[in-house]
Amino acid sequence: MTEYSVGFIGLGVMGEPICRNMLTKSGAPFQVLDLAEAPMARLAEAGAQRAESVAALAATVDVLFLSLPGGAEVEAVITGPGGIAAHAREGLTVVDLSTAPVALTRQMAERLAALGVDYADAPVARTRQAAIDGTLSIMVGASDAVFARVRPLLDHAASDVTHCGPVGCGQVTKILNNMVLFETVVALSEALALGRSAGMDPGLLFDTLSKGSADSFALRNHGLKSMVPQAFPEGAFSTNYALKDLSYALELARDAGIVAHGAETARHRLERARDAGYGANYFPALSMVHDARPGGDGD
Repeated sequence: MTEYSVGFIGLGVMGEPICRNMLTKSGAPFQVLDLAEAPMARLAEAGAQRAESVAALAATVDVLFLSLPGGAEVEAVITGPGGIAAHAREGLTVVDLSTAPVALTRQMAERLAALGVDYADAPVARTRQAAIDGTLSIMVGASDAVFARVRPLLDHAASDVTHCGPVGCGQVTKILNNMVLFETVVALSEALALGRSAGMDPGLLFDTLSKGSADSFALRNHGLKSMVPQAFPEGAFSTNYALKDLSYALELARDAGIVAHGAETARHRLERARDAGYGANYFPALSMVHDARPGGDGD
């Protein structure tokens, strides 16, 4: 991939380690940009150059990655003053690693296509540690040609890179992945509360469930590592971020004319956790807040 020059915008919790893996493994020239100086300085030590602006990146690199908090930020970087659309050169490929609404993703792709710019949505799944280790799962929506162009770079950050279909299908897959995860964590929180109330040791309960048909990635990671010890740090995937991603799933459901009852329940629980002061905490904190039946002992 050394024949491509690469730009990377957004060096946060996931963006910085993703960029580092691509930078150090590909040998490609990288320019990086973030609102914070510290991650740019760290990546400069690894060989990246600090970019001057979004406009400068869009005008000079061959492949431009975005790793941003959500759809609003993606839209601003693409369409805002000094953004990609205003300065992109023909032949640029934009790869959005963020989680963003499907409809917005397709709108941005269409707008850039009119300028001769290719687009891929490539949201990432798994943990920050997976981002550090280069073992993410990346779900890509793109044409066959664009997927073939960007996959070698994505392979440096992931152990699984899946072409899910045309533009937007990466976001569909990621959004539904997160929806299922959130619903599973709600189920685990109910099992935890019921088990505790019936005198069961929480760790023993979840460990035993992991040996049966209730086993899941969520149980082993969100359940055993977070919910049982009641460890919900800030700086991880927060309740507020989970609500954002779940809103994209519910938007997808509305567009499809489908009532997603499980997703609605998960939103209710996440909103309860946010309102109880856990908005900035790792989202399994929803297990700390339960609805109570009339006359029950709920919070």
